Amino acid sequence: MESATEAFIAHRNLLFTVAYEMLGSAADAEDVLQETWLRWVGVDLDLVRDQRAYLVRITTRQALSRLRTLARRKESYLGPWLPEPLLTAPDVAEDAELADSVSMAMLLVLETLVPTERAVFVLREVFGLEYDEIAEAVDKSPAAVRQIAHRARAHVAARRPRGIVSASETRRALEAFQQATETGDLQNLLGILAPDVVLLSDGGGVVRAALTPVIGAEQVAHVLGRIAAAVSLQPAQVNGYPALVLRLNGEIDTVMALRIDDGLITGIYAVRNPEKLSRMDRETALRR
Repeated sequence: MESATEAFIAHRNLLFTVAYEMLGSAADAEDVLQETWLRWVGVDLDLVRDQRAYLVRITTRQALSRLRTLARRKESYLGPWLPEPLLTAPDVAEDAELADSVSMAMLLVLETLVPTERAVFVLREVFGLEYDEIAEAVDKSPAAVRQIAHRARAHVAARRPRGIVSASETRRALEAFQQATETGDLQNLLGILAPDVVLLSDGGGVVRAALTPVIGAEQVAHVLGRIAAAVSLQPAQVNGYPALVLRLNGEIDTVMALRIDDGLITGIYAVRNPEKLSRMDRETALRR
């Protein structure tokens, strides 16, 4: 038991990251880790050649099972569904590939993959597992996994932001966005929003939020102007990138992340559902 515990603790942050990238939900990722632990303590460690790979395999299988449950839950979700934001440590931002993989924009792209494609893409492209290892985790042949990986890469490439956006570029856009929003300078705000910018607001039916995407620079600027008048905006490091935390009467009301393409803001993701803001009071450790 002591050896099993040490191995699990050593790889826990990695396992959480795998589960979170597959699910987009920290709460569900924690549940997956609990299920992984229960299965791990029943394993004969003398028969395990690579503990890290074995733990990742258990986590992946549990996350795949949870993904299907989560899909049914999303079907009845009120309004847009957004990933659960995480307050992340500076070292996540320093790993550009990790930060890109857990960014709100990328997690939304991963949402468009079917469960097995998402698992294969995450394990191969983010964590660098070999096809044989992934095949064991998803119960497919290595040849099938190669085909799935190729299909998933093409799908993601067509939908992801155009290249990895640096934290400094995001910070500059965020500062301009914050200043324009706080001062009510509509022209400056319109200058940094793409004409077809999309604002997604996730209230989950618990708090007020737009039930459909807000599309277009003028419409989005109008909505943001109303929001900024009632809250204070504070910068924070969310999912590896600079973001804004909106506070109302000192309490976190909204977490707002951006998608940037060619220097313009093309996506604004506003998470308002209180159930998704519970981890914003502490940093979450993520690992590759």
